Amino acid sequence: MGGGGNLPYNDMETRTKLDPPRPEGGWKGLANLLEALKPGVDTRLDPTPSQITTHIERLLNDGKNEEALAMIEQREAAIKDQRGTDVQLMFQHARALAALGRTSEAVSLYTEMTTRFPELPEPWNNLAALYAQQGELDRAHDALEMALRADPNYPAARANMGDIQLMMALRTYRNAANQGVPGMNAKAREIENMLKESQHR
Repeated sequence: MGGGGNLPYNDMETRTKLDPPRPEGGWKGLANLLEALKPGVDTRLDPTPSQITTHIERLLNDGKNEEALAMIEQREAAIKDQRGTDVQLMFQHARALAALGRTSEAVSLYTEMTTRFPELPEPWNNLAALYAQQGELDRAHDALEMALRADPNYPAARANMGDIQLMMALRTYRNAANQGVPGMNAKAREIENMLKESQHR
């Protein structure tokens, strides 16, 4: 049969409880009738673990960190008796904590991940970023070395390593300037400018 027409897409089968209920439309009388006929139970499907992870990721990327953390903690409570570890959920938990300024908790969780899953570069990289924020450049450098050992081509870790090396150079030049070594203040200013440029990339 020709024509190539497609039936209109119906997403009822793919909607989950993470999706908001549909707004009612149409004439008021019809809308009232439909409201009266609406089932008293939620007919949307329970989301799959993958859909939950994707939704949490979206919340984190949109800066809705409190909402993401609440969903993460709810999900962790639901799966606590299951075997194995949801590594992605654990990573998202640490990200949410860091975004909310709960740095010591985030560091603790990332550290646990690097102990249990040393082959993953992302926890090492994010741990390094938190160390750098705290001014612990040597620890940040060591964490980035581990990230790059896990994945030598991991772009975020490579870029962060460059910034950490600049920060370490800046620290060295400032110390030399404080000890009266000529020309060190100018070198420190050059490094500061390079770091400012890298922040705006």
